[in-house]
Amino acid sequence: MSVERKFKMALDETRLLMLGSQILFGFEFNVVFNEAFEKLPVLSRQLDGIALLLIALAMALLIAPGTQHRLTYDGHITPNLHHTATVFAGWALLPFAISLGLDIYIAFERGFSLWLGVAAGVFFTALALVLWYGLEIGYRRAKLKGRHVHETIQEKPTSLQVKIDQMLTEARIVIPGAQALLGFQFLVSLSQVFARLPPASKIVHGVALACVAFALLLLIAPAAFHRLAFKGEDAQPVFRFGSACITAALLPLALGISGDIYVAITRIADSPAAGTTAAALALLLFLTFWYAQPLLLHRSLQTGHSAK
Repeated sequence: MSVERKFKMALDETRLLMLGSQILFGFEFNVVFNEAFEKLPVLSRQLDGIALLLIALAMALLIAPGTQHRLTYDGHITPNLHHTATVFAGWALLPFAISLGLDIYIAFERGFSLWLGVAAGVFFTALALVLWYGLEIGYRRAKLKGRHVHETIQEKPTSLQVKIDQMLTEARIVIPGAQALLGFQFLVSLSQVFARLPPASKIVHGVALACVAFALLLLIAPAAFHRLAFKGEDAQPVFRFGSACITAALLPLALGISGDIYVAITRIADSPAAGTTAAALALLLFLTFWYAQPLLLHRSLQTGHSAK
């Protein structure tokens, strides 16, 4: 199987995880502004904040391979890139599973009882880990018995058609979740709880909403440019424009998500300092995985090629 085919499959699998994680993030953010949230035990409110941060980590990991594809390899597909997508998606499942378990605990504790909430949260977290890690590891050990699997990957120069196709796929990974997040942000703005927030939180939420809306506009632009300017024909300007738009869109998206984290954590902890710390750490995480790491790797590869 060609490396292009393998990377395309990895992106398609990432799309499934990304949509779920972004919708889960939107739910965890939106529930903070529900009237019933104030009636939850302190532990449940704190766990919702932890779940919010964990799902943000999962999103950072899931989007990272696409940024490396564009910034490090300029749209070319290599075995190392496929390996990166596989590893990052694998690691993203861990915070996703824990966050899901915490959300289930909160829902069952609120609807039934503390111990049923604990049992349900632990059960679903354990089930996710078994299905997402244990089953695969067990299968490899049982069937392969420690033997190394030799992967035959046919590597060849990446065509412009494939570059554009993968670029649009990477946009589709982010767009549905960004749309869902924007919807949750609108709902929060209309809630009664929002009217009682401190002025600083209202301003940050407004800026975060504008950032996500701007990111969404940038993410949709490549498809419109491809269709209207070139009638769907493949051309180098389509790839360049699309890559630039998607790369640029991740900055306002990171700012928007971090802003929402500030607002949510400030309300949960009743502390602007806690909200600022959580938002700063989230923004640092996004910028590291989406910009710094791919650019540093690109510089390292360029240095290596120059040395040869």
